[in-house]
Amino acid sequence: MEKLSYASENSTSAWSTYLQQIDRVAPYLGELARWIDTLRHPKRALIVDIPLQMDDGSIRHFEGYRVQHNLSRGPGKGGVRYHPNVDLNEVMALSAWMTIKCAAVNLPYGGAKGGIRCDPFALSEGELERLTRRYTSEIGIIIGPQKDIPAPDVGTNSKVMAWMMDTYSMNNGTTVTGVVTGKPVHLGGSLGREKATGRGVFITGREVARRAGIPVEGARVAVQGFGNVGSEAARLFAEAGASVVAIQDHSATIANADGIDMAALSRWQLEHKQILGFPGAQKIDEEAFWRTEMDILIPAALEGQITRARAEKLSCKLVLEGANGPTYPEADDMLAERGIIVVPDVICNAGGVTVSYFEWVQDMASFFWSEEEINARMDKIMTDAMVHVWNKANEKSCSLRTAAYIVACERILMARKERGIYPG
Repeated sequence: MEKLSYASENSTSAWSTYLQQIDRVAPYLGELARWIDTLRHPKRALIVDIPLQMDDGSIRHFEGYRVQHNLSRGPGKGGVRYHPNVDLNEVMALSAWMTIKCAAVNLPYGGAKGGIRCDPFALSEGELERLTRRYTSEIGIIIGPQKDIPAPDVGTNSKVMAWMMDTYSMNNGTTVTGVVTGKPVHLGGSLGREKATGRGVFITGREVARRAGIPVEGARVAVQGFGNVGSEAARLFAEAGASVVAIQDHSATIANADGIDMAALSRWQLEHKQILGFPGAQKIDEEAFWRTEMDILIPAALEGQITRARAEKLSCKLVLEGANGPTYPEADDMLAERGIIVVPDVICNAGGVTVSYFEWVQDMASFFWSEEEINARMDKIMTDAMVHVWNKANEKSCSLRTAAYIVACERILMARKERGIYPG
C-alpha cells in the first residue's frame, strides 16, 4: 500500500507513455501490424458513481473505474487501485500494461484494471468496506471468473478482495471464490501470493544480471517503495549477498552505505507502518535517492518516477521495474544511451499475476497446492519468459522492453487475427 506521489515532472500521461511503447514495437510486427490499432483502443471502459455514507452521517460521492483493455486471449485480469490520483487515463494505461504483461508470460488472460479516486488511508475501515461493496456492485455487470478477475493493487489488500468476493457472491446467490484473486488463504486465496511480485522481480533480475555479467553478490541495491513488492525483492537480494544501500517510501528516504539490515527494518516497519525513524540508516533528501551509488535500482512504487533528469543521475547498471510504468520513454532512451539495462515492468513484476493465475486455477478446481509447488511453478514460468525475451532482444537488436512487447504483441495480435471480427 504505497502512498508515494507522482514525479513532479509528470507532463506525460500514463496512457501516452503506453501508446509510445506501442508505436515503438510496430515496426517489428510484420503483417500483424495490420491489427495493431486493436492495442490502441480499450475494449470497454466503465465509469461509476459511488455514493458513500460516511461515519459522521454525511454523504460523499467517489468516482470508480473498470477498464477491460483486451480480451482476445482470455478473461480480463488486473488489480483495483485506491489512490487520490486515480483517473480514467491512468486506469486505461494500467489495463493495457496488463494485456502486455499477461501475454509476455503467456498466461491465458487479457488485460483489465480498476480503481477508485480516494485516499484509503483517510477512511475508516467501515467506510472502506462500504465503498468497496458499492463499487463491486456497480462493476458487477462486467466482472466474473470467466469475464474479468480483479486483484489487489496500490491501496488495496486481501481484506478488500474478501469484501469484493463476498459482495459479488451475495449478488449472485452462490459463493464465487474465483471472481477475484489475492484473497485471504482461508477464503480460497493462494499461498505465496503476497510475496509473488517481489519474488518475480528478484527472479528476473537475477537471470538478467547473470546474463549481463553483473554479480548479485556484493551488488549495491536501491529500492523505491517498501510495500509487498519492494520489501520482498530487497529481502531476497540481501539473502543472495547484495547490500541494500537506500530505500524510499511515502514517509522518508533512508540510506546506509554499509547496507541496511532488512530483518531489522521489516520489524520496524511492521510496528511503525513506515520506514521514517529507523535507527539503522540515515535520513536523506528525496532527490538524493536517485544520486545514491548503486548497481541495481528497483522502482517499486507508482508509475512516472524515472524522468529523464533522474535517469541522467543514476549510477546503476540495472533497473528492475517492480512498479507499472515507472520509466518515461525519454528516460528509457537516456538509460539506453548510458548502457543501463532495464528489465521492463511487463515481465519484471509479472510474478503477482502469475500466482494470481495459479489462485484462479486452484479456485476453479477446488484443489490447492503447497507454497513450494507454487514457487517452483512461478520460478519456471518467470525464468522461461525472461530467457525468451532476452533471446528476442538479441535477435532483434533491441531493448528488453521492446523485445517483451514484440513477444506479447505477436501473441495478442495473432489471437485477434485468428478470431477475426464479429460480425464481419
